Amino acid sequence: MQASNKQVLQFQPRPIQNASFLNIEGVSKVYPTPTGPYTVLENVNLTVNEGEFICVIGHSGCGKSTLLNMVSGFAHPTTGSVTVGGKIITEPGPDRMVVFQNYALLPWLTVFDNVYLAVDSVHPNKPEQEKRAIVREHLALVGLTEAAEKKPTQISGGMKQRVSIARALAIRPEVLILDEPFGALDAITKEELQEELLKIWNDHRCTVLMITHDIDEALFLADKLVMMTNGPAAGIGEIMNIDFPRPRNRDQIMEQPEYYDLRNYALDFLYNRFAHDDAA
Repeated sequence: MQASNKQVLQFQPRPIQNASFLNIEGVSKVYPTPTGPYTVLENVNLTVNEGEFICVIGHSGCGKSTLLNMVSGFAHPTTGSVTVGGKIITEPGPDRMVVFQNYALLPWLTVFDNVYLAVDSVHPNKPEQEKRAIVREHLALVGLTEAAEKKPTQISGGMKQRVSIARALAIRPEVLILDEPFGALDAITKEELQEELLKIWNDHRCTVLMITHDIDEALFLADKLVMMTNGPAAGIGEIMNIDFPRPRNRDQIMEQPEYYDLRNYALDFLYNRFAHDDAA
């Protein structure tokens, strides 16, 4: 039976959404300090499928940013490994792009040139016309065509974050890493950008790993919510599946009882069950 099935299965490739893509295996991170080693993360294991949208939540100091820094390549595990597409991550690369809360734009460049710089760095041999077309395409994607020649000091915080997202997406990364990208924005701008991010993700379906402190944001955006325990020696406490159908409508899902069941469960984890066992 196994032998005959093997031939049939050759012609039935696994759908992309079920393919393990980003793997964090047995990862710990320990920093030396004057008083001795300090363990930020301990034995973290996480498998992310290709094209999934994952949100990571937890209290300050639980190692969320450290975890994402190891995925981006800015930091390295003390033990364990982080792989993307089967390759161990040893350094930053264009297959993994980061969008920071503070935008990280160069203030002396225009909006267009901030995005162009990234495209030119990753694709220096592309024809000039093609690189400029890529920039225009991605500025249009985030609604910034009219602001292309403005400097970062001349645009709002929400527009700056749109530039950051356009810059990250313009090089077509396999993994988009978002470190509280909307944390500094007002509530209305935040919701607008959440909607835009989902539309872009629905079109491109790259794998997304996003830190947030906002449970409602996670429930609207993510396929799964990774809930971290407190540090030191933080780990993954639970992973919540968020099964609302896509494309999502914020008003519709907030009318469902399941939304508040998930919300209350996450709140209970963060405020009642997040700490390490006292006996341990």
